[in-house]
Amino acid sequence: MTTKRGAAALSIVSNTSLVALKLVVGLFTGSVSVISEAAHSAVDLAASVIAYFSVRAADIPADEEHPFGHGKIENVSGVVEAVLIFLAALYIIFEAVKRLIHGGAQIQPDLGIAVMLVSVLANYTISWWLFKVARATDSVALEADGHHLRTDVWTSLGVFAGLVLIRLLALFRLPGAAVVDSLAAIAVAGLITRVAYNLTREAGRPLVDTRLPRQEVDRVKDLLLADERVVGYHKLRTRKAGAHRHIDVHIIVPEALSVTEAHEVAEQVEDRIRDEFRDVHIMTHVEPDTEENLRETPPEGLAENGGPTGG
Repeated sequence: MTTKRGAAALSIVSNTSLVALKLVVGLFTGSVSVISEAAHSAVDLAASVIAYFSVRAADIPADEEHPFGHGKIENVSGVVEAVLIFLAALYIIFEAVKRLIHGGAQIQPDLGIAVMLVSVLANYTISWWLFKVARATDSVALEADGHHLRTDVWTSLGVFAGLVLIRLLALFRLPGAAVVDSLAAIAVAGLITRVAYNLTREAGRPLVDTRLPRQEVDRVKDLLLADERVVGYHKLRTRKAGAHRHIDVHIIVPEALSVTEAHEVAEQVEDRIRDEFRDVHIMTHVEPDTEENLRETPPEGLAENGGPTGG
């Protein structure tokens, strides 16, 4: 279970059990909020299945048709999972509003309260594990799946609170159970919609080749200038596909260096960056420190003593 596939498979097993449990209890108790949680868990199950197959596909090595690998499959799966969350939220709102307008059967909250507690404990534990494996493997798909389940923790707590309130209303023979149940379901929908928006933004950015995070780019810049033989750099470009980082840059070296020496400098620059980041693919282009090249180099791309040194 410490691998990406193992963690995704564990999520599938957990979500399958929770969907069945919540659906049976929701239908038995007549609670639309519990049924909405069953729908939410069904979406989580679909997301877990997508995550499982996406991490398998993303780990396939680069080939002739996909020379940059298959890493973006994880990002695509993250966006698909976000869309599924949006659809689940719309369904939950529809059912809740229908209950507010037309009313519904009497709610029996006791079993619902118990199943929500089970859901909170199970989803918190599984999401914690998914986040841990996602950090260790830099997996976008597992992180997205973890967010799904962590959202389910909070929504289950919300439904739990609503069902406890319904129990108190019944205890004191007060009306309003259907209203409380529907409002709890709508609150669930609002929360998971926010998570879907954040997930879409984070998973979708690499699909349009957004640069690496600022702190990673700054670290790359530091490593480029760590060799005193590197006068400067320019045309630095970075992007990410799944867990794979792609970096290409033009480095400027003294014109007096031989081709062999310049190549050695480039290789050492690449090795330093590979030592710093995992799953990184870097391409360097070596240029001499002519005045023209230095004019094209922004100030932050020059070493402290950068300047023409060639003959």
